[in-house]
Amino acid sequence: MSDKEINLKEYQLHEGDTGSAPYQVALLTQRIFHLTDHLNIHKKDFSSRRGLLTLVSQRRKLLDYIKKGSEEKYQQVIKSLGLRR
Repeated sequence: MSDKEINLKEYQLHEGDTGSAPYQVALLTQRIFHLTDHLNIHKKDFSSRRGLLTLVSQRRKLLDYIKKGSEEKYQQVIKSLGLRR
């Protein structure tokens, strides 16, 4: 995996939480980092590239959902994951 390690426990709202939007965004970000590293090595792997674009769009939708609910929570998630936007 890349040099960015994401501690998923920070994004859980309670013990055993796997469905909250911040947790899902962190999990998707971890998978996106992994696929990005894979695609840097395997440049012609177009099926994985399509999966990466799907993950990015899912994460964008979840971030829009968080932003609609709470602007400060959105800013907190963006800053802690180091995402642009």
